[in-house]
Amino acid sequence: MKIAFRLNGKQIHIDAAPDRRVVDVLREDLGMTGTKESCAAGDCGACTILVDGESRLSCLMLAVQLEDRDITTIEGIAEGEQLHPVQNAFVEHGAVQCGFCTPGMVLASVDLLNRNSAPSRDQIREGLSGNLCRCTGYQMIVDAVEAAAEELRDRQES
Repeated sequence: MKIAFRLNGKQIHIDAAPDRRVVDVLREDLGMTGTKESCAAGDCGACTILVDGESRLSCLMLAVQLEDRDITTIEGIAEGEQLHPVQNAFVEHGAVQCGFCTPGMVLASVDLLNRNSAPSRDQIREGLSGNLCRCTGYQMIVDAVEAAAEELRDRQES
């Protein structure tokens, strides 16, 4: 089946089986290896991508669901060499650790901050509750999201 969509701002046309998983299309066909697969059941959040700006689990999506959508992977949120404020905050606050969960965690954070520019620490924890990390204990991740929220608000005010 021919499928057309935008990936990280670029128009894509692929031929894929409609029942093929999006995580496989992204990683194997399009080289977007920042999208990770861990549980394959929608429980861990490692495969989180943005679909029309909202976080979705690519292991639970079928290729046919990409049609006419705007897909953003971790490879698409920086502006050239300039990291997205969430990426930068993760680095600055040591929220990266082994890095396996980081792409999904960052994209879920971007979605959260797009919906709520000033989340409380509890709202951050709730917003990221679908993303699991075995390394950080989450404190540094919450700190990073809180710092990114402040940075984004400062940018909007200037």
